[in-house]
Amino acid sequence: MLKIVKKRNWFFAFSLFLIVPGLVSLFLWGLNLGIDFTGGTLLELQFKRTATQEEITQTGSRKNIEISTIQTTGENTYLLRTKPLDEEETKGLIEEFNQSFPGAKELRRETIGPTIGRELLIKSLTALVVASITIVLYIAWAFRSVPKPASSWRFGATAIITLLHDVLILVGAFSILGHFLAVEVDSLFVTAALTVIGFSVHDTIVVFDRIRENLNRGQLKDFEETVEHSLMQTIGRSINTSLTVVLVLLSLLLFGGASIRWFVVALLIGIISGTYSSIFNAAPLLVVWQKFVERKNK
Repeated sequence: MLKIVKKRNWFFAFSLFLIVPGLVSLFLWGLNLGIDFTGGTLLELQFKRTATQEEITQTGSRKNIEISTIQTTGENTYLLRTKPLDEEETKGLIEEFNQSFPGAKELRRETIGPTIGRELLIKSLTALVVASITIVLYIAWAFRSVPKPASSWRFGATAIITLLHDVLILVGAFSILGHFLAVEVDSLFVTAALTVIGFSVHDTIVVFDRIRENLNRGQLKDFEETVEHSLMQTIGRSINTSLTVVLVLLSLLLFGGASIRWFVVALLIGIISGTYSSIFNAAPLLVVWQKFVERKNK
């Protein structure tokens, strides 16, 4: 039988192995914030031939407009990001592209001011903080019947630590993707992060609820043994549930199109991480905390 709790240090080390590169990337390069947060103009253009990044950049420079990012979204289709442009500047830039690339077609245009960008950033961070606090309070209340010396507050705090693990992996991964592949963090990423938080907490509560049931039955005297037994009872359900979601997301990644590609990637990273952490981090961390309290009391 797989001894998850007994081998917890290996699983904790693996989590650090996943988190540290992302933290280093965040420290060195930060996040490649999208137009939703920084403000700017987003143009999606389709040409009749393939264009190089140098050609597109030079076309913008002839109008004294710096194109900060260029992303290929389809066959001869490019997504361009610039500083906020007014109607006249945008019209002039498109005309310049039509001269350089005859038959250029405008597919999409979005302009967001920097004030709106800052407001979105503040609201997104607020949503994450409020969600975390609410989760702690809810779990502490829902697990209030857990027998002593276990504590419902420890269940809630452990769920948040596990949640933080998943968020760090997701944000770190997108920091790396942003640096090497110019992947932007936008409002869809925030939606994915909040979805991952909900899914991660759901998985963790399934495991914690079985631990509470077994503690209340009192069939196993040792806390670590009870947690190990509970994990064995729930591991199959957790993995099977997550696998069905992952299969759907893989289908979306293959056939969903470029507009939702990185949103789906964010969900995939978060859900896989959430499943791993709820089984291999959350319950073992609860045991570590419980043992620390017991030694302190003695």
